[in-house]
Amino acid sequence: MSSPTVRSLKVMRDQGYYAEVVERYNSFTRKRNDFCGFIDILCLAQGAVVGVQTTSYSNMSARVKKIREHENLHVVLASGIKILVHGWRKNKSNRWEYKEVEITL
Repeated sequence: MSSPTVRSLKVMRDQGYYAEVVERYNSFTRKRNDFCGFIDILCLAQGAVVGVQTTSYSNMSARVKKIREHENLHVVLASGIKILVHGWRKNKSNRWEYKEVEITL
């Protein structure tokens, strides 16, 4: 089974973005650290920069809330980075599908 991160990377690359994981594991704290506090994947295309937070479908609302309350949200949006949340689940056909939410002010 592939992770939500792997699936979101594929989606963004299929849309023509250069996409890389920017989330890092800190072995001292044993925690994952997202870029700017909430970006797992950074995606670049001509004239566009997109940050993606990827998670399970059931955890989407918690992630959206976390991002909207994060102290770095305003500076990230002001820099021109578009922020998306991808929530993944299996549908009735047992195939992966995602819902995408854009974070705005």
